Amino acid sequence: MAKVIFSSELQLLTGEDSVSIAATNYRDLVAELLLRYKKLSEGEILKMAVAIDGEVIPDPLLEPVPSNGEVHFLYRISGG
Repeated sequence: MAKVIFSSELQLLTGEDSVSIAATNYRDLVAELLLRYKKLSEGEILKMAVAIDGEVIPDPLLEPVPSNGEVHFLYRISGG
């Protein structure tokens, strides 16, 4: 199962700092998170950046998630 690490902001909504999820791709992982944590909204999750095994994925929707992978959700930082 992939380990999902929540940022401190998401911990306020989930009540946990991490969770293990059985999913083969990012879309399924997000669906499972939304089922488990009613305070999370799809819009909130999908506007965040995601890193899978240390690599930030710009468009992760169908990105595979390794069964022993680590997934981090990050707030996007705008530059200028």
